[in-house]
Amino acid sequence: MTIAKAYAAQNATAALGPFSFERRDVGADDVQIDIMFCGVCHSDLHQARNDWKNSIYPMVPGHEIVGRASKVGSGVKDIKEGDLVAVGCLIDSCSTCSECKDGFEQFCQGGMIPTYNSYEKDGKTLAQGGYSDIIVVKRGFVLKVPGNLDPAAAAPLLCAGITTYSPLKHWGAGPGKKVGIVGLGGLGHMGVKFARAFGAQVAVFTTSPSKKDDAIRLGAHEVIMSKDPDDMKTHLGSFDFILDTVSAPHDLNAFLPLLKRDGTITLVGVPDSDHPPVAPFNLIFGRKSIAGSLIGGIAETQEMLDFCGKHNIVSDIEMINIQDIEAAYKRMAKSDVKYRFVIDMKSLAA
Repeated sequence: MTIAKAYAAQNATAALGPFSFERRDVGADDVQIDIMFCGVCHSDLHQARNDWKNSIYPMVPGHEIVGRASKVGSGVKDIKEGDLVAVGCLIDSCSTCSECKDGFEQFCQGGMIPTYNSYEKDGKTLAQGGYSDIIVVKRGFVLKVPGNLDPAAAAPLLCAGITTYSPLKHWGAGPGKKVGIVGLGGLGHMGVKFARAFGAQVAVFTTSPSKKDDAIRLGAHEVIMSKDPDDMKTHLGSFDFILDTVSAPHDLNAFLPLLKRDGTITLVGVPDSDHPPVAPFNLIFGRKSIAGSLIGGIAETQEMLDFCGKHNIVSDIEMINIQDIEAAYKRMAKSDVKYRFVIDMKSLAA
């Protein structure tokens, strides 16, 4: 066993603070990673504060992990010590169900194992995340990071990246398609970058006029004020696909009339309470759909990273030290970050 240094939440109201725990020894199919950077996801805040009523303590959050392979098991042939690698939202799954066999480990019927706030397959070991100096993960859940990407700015790709890449690809964002991105935060800004790289006509929906210039800088072709009825009305029936990244309750009925026939709005933001009810006629007239999407499987996440390497796509980040995590949580709750906090894990040694 190796003693890992970390920051953890001890309960729903305590500030995160220094914490030590044991990481398992490296097995034949494992990779030990010295963590360099860990992105801060809004779900880290939800889980640390038990907003979703399923938190397990003590909790070391973090599932946007980038680092160097420091130990490699004897059965691992395609990763070497020193390689730049990553871990996202999953560290294991049953590997035998139809979902896993189809490459959708995130939907594992046997129960996928998240990187933190879960128990490993033995049912006893509490999985702990990336706000730590090392992690040991099965090779099948370790990803390779293209060498041309900034490792710190690549960290949020492991959640914010795949969360937006997967639905945009699945619903066919590309040339000749008009795609809307609702919200310009950690998820939304990645959605803009991917939709533009896929070749779609991209519009951002926002309630903040101050975000217009940044939306255009990130790749949007136009910006729509979602609280302006006249602005919204000019886009009726024009969108093939809308990706909704907002993690607060809001009225989906405002967006459904903007979809073309057979258009889809897909939710990836997870609010802590339900959206207002949807009027059935907004779906029936036009055969429109509301869908949801989680992250992506391991193969698709690697595909996303390779796509980012080819197109030089990373997240816009603000680097912090681990000692500043509580201040970062408070700012993140107010959407006061452009667009993702990333922890420099060297700060653990301070």
